[in-house]
Amino acid sequence: MSSHATAYLTHYLSSHDVKYTILSHSAEGKSEEVAQIRGTHVGQGAKALVCKVKEKFTPQYVLAIVPGDTQLDFKQLAQAVGAKKISMASIDDVYALTQCIPGTVPPFSFHDDLKLVADPSLFERFDTIAFNACALDRSILLASADYLKLTTPFLVSIIKSNPVTS
Repeated sequence: MSSHATAYLTHYLSSHDVKYTILSHSAEGKSEEVAQIRGTHVGQGAKALVCKVKEKFTPQYVLAIVPGDTQLDFKQLAQAVGAKKISMASIDDVYALTQCIPGTVPPFSFHDDLKLVADPSLFERFDTIAFNACALDRSILLASADYLKLTTPFLVSIIKSNPVTS
């Protein structure tokens, strides 16, 4: 959606001297279909979900990164961040924190109020991850090792035990 967000992301990657590939393709929102378009395995997709910690005080947010062939386990995520309950953030909150609409959020947090949490299985299973580049019609392929060098996610199991697809 946001060409500004895409430009910021690609500038960030380029300024850190990592190799990446940007793909332009037809707009698609389903993990299985976009993986086919990208020529990748569904599990290589770094699905980025903005979640809201439900507490009485100041709202807190988490950017949960899970493989595209899995589902987020909200209970495990809540335990990992020391919260009682977590839900998906509103569309307005997602945009305010990422400058992207849901479904286009890359697995990077550039906002101080958005804590990055990732399931380690994504990086253990694949040498390269794929993700939306702030738009449904653009994707980025990036080495898992480079992603982990650029980010400091809290790595903890946050997925449901059985994959969504094979």
